[in-house]
Amino acid sequence: MSQTPSAACCNTPAVVSKGYKEKGSYITVDGLKTYTTGPSSAKQGILVIFDIFGFFPQTLQGADILAHADKDHQYQIFMPDWFEGKPADISWYPPDTEEKGKKLGEFFQTTAAPPKTVERVKKVIGELKANHPEVKDWGIVGYCWGGKIVNLVSQSGTPFKAAAACHPAMVDPNDAPDVTIPMLMIPSKDEDKAAVEQYEAKLKVPKQVEWYPDQVHGFMAARSDLDDPKVKAAYEKAYQTLLNFFHKYL
Repeated sequence: MSQTPSAACCNTPAVVSKGYKEKGSYITVDGLKTYTTGPSSAKQGILVIFDIFGFFPQTLQGADILAHADKDHQYQIFMPDWFEGKPADISWYPPDTEEKGKKLGEFFQTTAAPPKTVERVKKVIGELKANHPEVKDWGIVGYCWGGKIVNLVSQSGTPFKAAAACHPAMVDPNDAPDVTIPMLMIPSKDEDKAAVEQYEAKLKVPKQVEWYPDQVHGFMAARSDLDDPKVKAAYEKAYQTLLNFFHKYL
């Protein structure tokens, strides 16, 4: 399933490869430092679940693109610091030594344990809804590890209307039948093809899967090398896909 790009495709702001200065500000939501961007008049909001490396310029820039790229369809974006100032060190990835693997494994089992974050998402969105009654519809997008969280919070009773998982970690076909809202998945070359295909087949909701077979896990977030023209082009195109999806389903 593919969609024709909206007119916004030609107005997406130029992607900055180095020294990006974010457009938003930081607030506190449920005790968490939270990056927020987008006009306060926007009637739709998107909660962002970043990857395990936290607030990276590439991820912040992505949030600003979602908020402002389409002048006719803007969003209020909120990206909490789920790790409370203690994200994973990007030098641990890829886990090509025993020590790196151990550190990543410990991080996933403690700080980034999915059930812990799922409960926090419920509290965060509850507070956001109370403080932003002007936002009528909420979407959610997650990167890497965040893609797993998105799957777990897109099930029965979800407060979200549409969801997106970008180069998602821990893709489990068994999560798919429980998803109750439209889902976009943007896998990279590092995702398990069979798992993604089985997941897609088991989804019972409106769905879109857009492969980027020449991009690495993380190309829309912290691991994006925006100095590389091919990566930069893929990053721009993928964010346009996200915008088109949320325009359609939010």
